[in-house]
Amino acid sequence: MESLKYSIIVATYNRKDELQELLASAELLNFPRSAFEIVIVDDGSTDGTEQYIDDYTSELSLVYLKQKNQGPGEARNYGMRQARGTYYIFIDSDCMFPVDYLDIIDKAVTQHEYEAFGGPDTYHPDFSDFLKAINYTMTSFLGSGGTRGSATSVTKYYPRSFNMGIHRKIFADIGGMNRLRHGQDMDLSMRIYAAGYKVGLIPDAYVYHKRRTSLKRFFKQIFNWGVARINLGRKYPEFMKLIAFMPLVLVCIYMLCLLGAVFSGAFAQMLVWCTLFAFIICMIAFAQATTIYKSPKIGLMAAFLLPLQVFAYACGTASGLLQWMIGREEAEGFGKNYYK
Repeated sequence: MESLKYSIIVATYNRKDELQELLASAELLNFPRSAFEIVIVDDGSTDGTEQYIDDYTSELSLVYLKQKNQGPGEARNYGMRQARGTYYIFIDSDCMFPVDYLDIIDKAVTQHEYEAFGGPDTYHPDFSDFLKAINYTMTSFLGSGGTRGSATSVTKYYPRSFNMGIHRKIFADIGGMNRLRHGQDMDLSMRIYAAGYKVGLIPDAYVYHKRRTSLKRFFKQIFNWGVARINLGRKYPEFMKLIAFMPLVLVCIYMLCLLGAVFSGAFAQMLVWCTLFAFIICMIAFAQATTIYKSPKIGLMAAFLLPLQVFAYACGTASGLLQWMIGREEAEGFGKNYYK
């Protein structure tokens, strides 16, 4: 069968509603239908996803694959083994496409001859205020340091699986995603760099990303990022840079001041300064988010979510370190309902 240029691979698990939105946006892509396919890899859903896809009618080239629940990494590997495209593009199932998404990618890949690439994620105007506030914390320099797709990132850019593409020869050469429950996309990016392939950020090739829809899910996701940092750092020392431990350092300093303030005036004074510093950062987040989304309500949410994100990441990092110290081969985070 003739190869297509792009295979969009979507791993999903019990996300039928989000999948409907993703496919609706895919129908509007202004790219030749003959040049791409969408490969849905169902990781054992029980919410009617299979029936929905069976009943779905479209002019899109749509491939549906199903496997027992093994996690998103194995689902994407299954998708790559069946895909026909020259390039594999990974998209999370809770994302949506702008109409010119593939056109922007195609122009950048053609111009720069990227062998691996990625783009940022952002919010859709129809998202709830809570999701917009999460978008701020996830994408702002204060929240993530620009690591999710910004030219001003504090670290080297690594494509991530919510919006990531690779040439099929990479899969043939170095294989796909490993069995890490968290961070398998970052591991793949590291191996791509190590193999000498040309990697690029395409800043205009963004996707609309819903991410986590409750405080509990938000906390779990960020916690898992902290755990993943330790797993990746044990394999790749580059991930053990001091900047990665700043959330843990900041939380430890604050907790030390909080406990010490009971017994020492010096610690009490330090606690005041630490609290003032945190308050200023939150006020900056409030001002930025209010300006971006033109809503003080979203600004207040962002000012609350930012310290929660720092705390969750610090807890995950601490958990990963403790599990490493007691000899676990792989630190574990929250695994249940991974996609949710």
